[in-house]
Amino acid sequence: MIYRKLGNTEIEVSIIGLGTMTWGQQNNRCEAFEQMDFALSKGVNLFDAAEMYPVPPMEETQGDTERFIGDWIAQTGRRSEIILATKVAGRSNDMRYIRGGPRLDADQIRSAVEGSLTRLKTDYIDLYQVHWPERATNFFGRRGYVHIEKDDSISIQETLSALHDLVDEGLIRNIGISNETPWGLNKYLRESENGALSKVISIQNVYNLLSRQFEVGLAEISMREGVGLLAYSPLAFGLLTGKYMNDKYPQGSRLSLFKRFSRYGSEECKFATNEYSKIAKQYGLSLTQMSLAFVLSQSFVSSCLIGATSIDQLKENIDAVDVKLSDDAMKQISEIHNKYPDPAP
Repeated sequence: MIYRKLGNTEIEVSIIGLGTMTWGQQNNRCEAFEQMDFALSKGVNLFDAAEMYPVPPMEETQGDTERFIGDWIAQTGRRSEIILATKVAGRSNDMRYIRGGPRLDADQIRSAVEGSLTRLKTDYIDLYQVHWPERATNFFGRRGYVHIEKDDSISIQETLSALHDLVDEGLIRNIGISNETPWGLNKYLRESENGALSKVISIQNVYNLLSRQFEVGLAEISMREGVGLLAYSPLAFGLLTGKYMNDKYPQGSRLSLFKRFSRYGSEECKFATNEYSKIAKQYGLSLTQMSLAFVLSQSFVSSCLIGATSIDQLKENIDAVDVKLSDDAMKQISEIHNKYPDPAP
């Protein structure tokens, strides 16, 4: 396993991180335990969760992912061996079952942290992340920015101040953000520049061969300011494994079970995936290996978060750490990217 510094801290995280959003929906408790045991045996030390998991979010399953992790920690006693990350839900009218509708004010953030600590059966969280912005902006695949000057959102300053207080109390050790824009990240950094408030050390955004918008704006801020990317959805909801090629939807696959996930459903995504598959075959790689190796090759990536529903998938994903793409392969990937630039938002 390869390890990289998390942002500008001395925390070393495995370049492959374990995503957990299927636990409690597509994976049961036993399977989640098996994945955690296997990942840790392979040197994976970053486990990433969220209070709203599993996905798709539902009232009857909310928090189950964290409960599985907490049960594993209690059973194994291996808390000190992992970097444990989780997230507080942002503003949402669809999740009124979470605190009557989650917001990012001080009272709700404290309540969220206390709930996560209880479910995770731990007394501290290594990395606590804002899952998505409070304000009205573009995230989760939204295109076409529409500016709303005043939308009664909780300010970033108030949110960061609340998180800073929890750092002072030792309930959380570091702060991260997720699904943020360049403006949002820059605003968090400005609020902490005088040292009065804790600095965010990571940003968890989508990044894969079909969605490389992070490279425009955010990558430079990430590198210059020491805010590491935790790249999520590196396989584009499984599209970049090749299993959905030729409009096939295997039984039990995520996109066959949950039709609501349409982020990677465009014809351009399908065309680009087919072209990337040809490159992988040319170099004797699976599309999965090549797709993950591309993400891992980026210097602004602190860790690539992979999620799997089987141990075989998890093994293939983790083994991608040993794949190195040649200059010729990277050139061909760039040519396809230029032909189909960011087909997924």
